[in-house]
Amino acid sequence: MGTFDIIVIAVGLAMDAAAVSLAAAASGYARDGRAVFRLAFHFGLFQFMMPVAGWFLGVRFVSYFKAFDHWIAFGLLLIVGIRMILSGLDKFEDPIKKDPSRGMTMVMLSVATSIDALAIGLSLAMLDINIWYPSVMIGVITAAMSLAAIAIGKRLGVLFGKRMEIVGGLILVFIGTRILISQLAAAT
Repeated sequence: MGTFDIIVIAVGLAMDAAAVSLAAAASGYARDGRAVFRLAFHFGLFQFMMPVAGWFLGVRFVSYFKAFDHWIAFGLLLIVGIRMILSGLDKFEDPIKKDPSRGMTMVMLSVATSIDALAIGLSLAMLDINIWYPSVMIGVITAAMSLAAIAIGKRLGVLFGKRMEIVGGLILVFIGTRILISQLAAAT
């Protein structure tokens, strides 16, 4: 597997994290450098760690995890997305209390957007490919794409205000639904 192939895989894996980053920034959550760092760092870190974890799990556990990974991603994204939508509808709630770049919400988003990377790690193990170089590339590209998406999202948030939080929540629900539908369709 060459560098070009790894970059293509990394960009594909980073799309969900970039979409979540864009939604969080457009919703006004990535206001300062710390929140921007947390989003990009955690998405990049989890996208780096999940292929490594998948690779170490090895071939014999693929069938067990593959049966329900899409349900986990769907559930996590649905929970966070609904919370964002409800928050966007609440005109009086303080947005600092619900920052998705902090705590368990950040962990849930990081896991939900990187479950596909676990499967990539399993695939690389089956192909007997060393995991370290692809994992580093996947993590770095995800962090970079998240930073770019945050920059775009901040501009959208300034233009559209609190309504972008509702849009951001809908995007998360859409991503989760897309993951679920694509996996269910592939199973039939």
